[in-house]
Amino acid sequence: MITKNPSPTRLVNKFKEHARFVIQHHFGSPPRRIVHKSAGLTNFVFAAIHKEGEFIIRISPEAAAINSFIKEQWAQNAARKAGVPTAEILEVGSAIIPHPYMVTRKVVGEEATHHPNRVKIVGDMGRFAAMINAIPTTGFGETFDWSNNRLSRNETWKEYLTLEYRFESKLQLLEKSRMLAPEQLKKLRKLFAVAAKMKPQAALNHGDIRLKNVIADESGKITAIIDWENCTSNMAPHWDLSLGLHDLGIDEKQHFLHGYGIKDKKLREIMPLVKAFNVTNYAAAISGIVESGDKTRIDQYRTRLSGALDMYSF
Repeated sequence: MITKNPSPTRLVNKFKEHARFVIQHHFGSPPRRIVHKSAGLTNFVFAAIHKEGEFIIRISPEAAAINSFIKEQWAQNAARKAGVPTAEILEVGSAIIPHPYMVTRKVVGEEATHHPNRVKIVGDMGRFAAMINAIPTTGFGETFDWSNNRLSRNETWKEYLTLEYRFESKLQLLEKSRMLAPEQLKKLRKLFAVAAKMKPQAALNHGDIRLKNVIADESGKITAIIDWENCTSNMAPHWDLSLGLHDLGIDEKQHFLHGYGIKDKKLREIMPLVKAFNVTNYAAAISGIVESGDKTRIDQYRTRLSGALDMYSF
């Protein structure tokens, strides 16, 4: 009898066997122990203990994820060369099992979200973000130096904003769901119209530079910046700041920016576009909430985007 929809446990066990096979194939013997890590959202993630060391295996159920893994490999190698701590990627492939996989060496430390030295880590995170943003790239968006594809590459910043980021579609969704007041929408459209005329130098952006993607040891030393699947070739520092500052308190924001090394005058110049990205990045989440009909959450998001929670300016 064939089970069309296997239970979550059976599915995990299936991918666990794939992970076991990957380790055995590359290291010549099976792992001593292999454990499923529940942190994976889009991938199945396993920690393996082997006589050759400790490793993390990520396996995607989606065949197209091989491109994302290759992109991550390129970006992390470039970041490591620039002095940014990242996990060492040992292998990316899709030939020995029927799914794309990545093998990395396990790094020392834990996720930094609740670390007692969180403030110090935030400052260092800003410093590493600046190092990442100093890596030059070509093209804008998801397809850049890691790929030889030409037809899907945005050669200009304007192409990225209009064709890939699709800022106008995001604004229309926010308008249709009445998340923003007419004057806010007018201001955002003007900001993006001005931005589309800019000709910035493309640079590597992590795309999710937040504490949950930082591994630190007991002393608070960052041992790895992880989860590079959202990395892009983009305008810097606008894009990474719109994501990196999002979860931080006001004091932590300033520690991050001090670590980044951006001057206050420059920051005040770029913040309108940074905020514009932050607001329009909510479009996908709001679309799902509107479809669900959750009126309580819809009102919460309207309050958030109205600026009512901004305690520092008028």
